[in-house]
Amino acid sequence: MKETDEPASPGRIPVRINDVSVDHTGTWLQKGWRDVRDAPLESLLYGGFFTAVGYLLTFGLHDAGLGSLVLPLSGGFLLIAPILAVGLYSIAREREAGRKPTFLSMWAGVAPNFGQIAIMGVLMMMFFFWWALIARALFAIFFVGEPLTMDHFVRNVLFSTSGIWMIAVGTVVGGILAGILFSMSVVSIPLLLDRDIDVATAITVSILVCKHNPRAMFGWAAALGVISAFAMALFFIGLAVALPMLAYASWHAYRDLVTVRDRAELDIAV
Repeated sequence: MKETDEPASPGRIPVRINDVSVDHTGTWLQKGWRDVRDAPLESLLYGGFFTAVGYLLTFGLHDAGLGSLVLPLSGGFLLIAPILAVGLYSIAREREAGRKPTFLSMWAGVAPNFGQIAIMGVLMMMFFFWWALIARALFAIFFVGEPLTMDHFVRNVLFSTSGIWMIAVGTVVGGILAGILFSMSVVSIPLLLDRDIDVATAITVSILVCKHNPRAMFGWAAALGVISAFAMALFFIGLAVALPMLAYASWHAYRDLVTVRDRAELDIAV
């Protein structure tokens, strides 16, 4: 694994960005699964909470007659999942330091840089709301009206010309948003948790990581998307395991991808 000297931006914290191969994806996932296995209670309770949210979202939209929005809003969940998993990053850091994680220590780890993490969360939520507005706009454009109920979704969307075009356009637009947000967040949120830095620096570092490792980051994004989609396709039950596993794996990815130069200030050796 090579290291490339790359200052985050003039006058800000310098970092070394490590060149990694696509093969690292499997290693990160293995480490993520190991962390789930070794901290099952915290992991499954955290993931189970978002499984419950998925059910509430589905039933709520169905009762409101907007069942067809379940699919695009579930896709929007992938946009904001990294910020929702910040507590799991804290668990991974505790385990890495040889400490037994607890719910109290999990949130205590977030507190030192909570303000900057919150700003990142607001930014990611803006992307989610933009995607939700785009999804409603696509229904209005292709079906000249409000989103459909779930009863009519399959017949009127999946088996109609307008529906196929809507899905195609939505996939392209959603892919662009997801790509932008992935490049901004792939290491920025773990970095904000790990270091007392600002959002702009963290995002800059994250974008530089993607610039220096395009193939590896494309493979990592694909793995995250496929596993998350499969977990949600299992009626959200899969999120109880997939979310913590991917969060832990993302922490290990951060550790391999970024090395802060001033190691003496790190709380945990890398």
